[in-house]
Amino acid sequence: MPLRDILVHLEATAPGRARLALAAELARRHEAHLTGLFVVDIPLPVIAAGDGSGGAALVELMDRMREDALAQGAAVEAEFRDRLRRDGLAGEWRLVEGSAPALVTLHARYADLAVLGQQDPESDQPVAGAIVESVLFSSGRPVLVVPYAGRFETVGRRVLVGWNASGEAARAVNDALPLIAAAETATVLAVNPRLGLDGHGEEPGADIARHLARHGVRVRVEHTESGELREGDVLLNRAAELSADLLVIGAYGHSRLREMVLGGVTRTLLQQMTLPVLMAH
Repeated sequence: MPLRDILVHLEATAPGRARLALAAELARRHEAHLTGLFVVDIPLPVIAAGDGSGGAALVELMDRMREDALAQGAAVEAEFRDRLRRDGLAGEWRLVEGSAPALVTLHARYADLAVLGQQDPESDQPVAGAIVESVLFSSGRPVLVVPYAGRFETVGRRVLVGWNASGEAARAVNDALPLIAAAETATVLAVNPRLGLDGHGEEPGADIARHLARHGVRVRVEHTESGELREGDVLLNRAAELSADLLVIGAYGHSRLREMVLGGVTRTLLQQMTLPVLMAH
């Protein structure tokens, strides 16, 4: 299925502007409709007990925070509409108010791909990480996570697929097929491949390569052992060696008493990614 509907979550930050540029490039290449989403999510401020301010001060503070957020949204909207005009893209702007993880997840359900930002590990506001996890595990749609640092002028020209023969990996490859098919080069890498009915065949990666070939996609297949390195680090190292601009991976995670527990590779990539990563669950 071609990419026809792309959602990008935006904010008034440098990473948000870089994310818009990347999403616009994707929309241009795939002739897709681009939706810009800005969420006004006002956290409840902490008022020191006994300071005598009372509820009136809290309401005033919340109103001021909302006004500031709406002003930021208006500035981002102007940048988004200017990008649509300059690139000749079809698109629309949405500004909503409420819980950012829940609302981005809701809007992502009606797009082919959601473009989101990586959580900055030095930020004391973990909302970006919460958004990625919510959309990834609750929207039913693939997620393209863009690193918080750096600019990425292209995405999907040189693709690396992290393949472990799991259902999550199969879903990710299927969701990424429009990008893989349009790539200049594509490599399938199996790290620590396991044999058996729930693993790889005699030649790790050969089965998915044959499947992709039937879609007209030619890929190079590699497999390796990670040794003392973590599998996520092996994937990132190989991506750097190939000058890849997109990593495709199945995301693993499960719920434990309402807490999302990420798999090791998923956690490593979300924390240390150096290039855009398309994930699906």
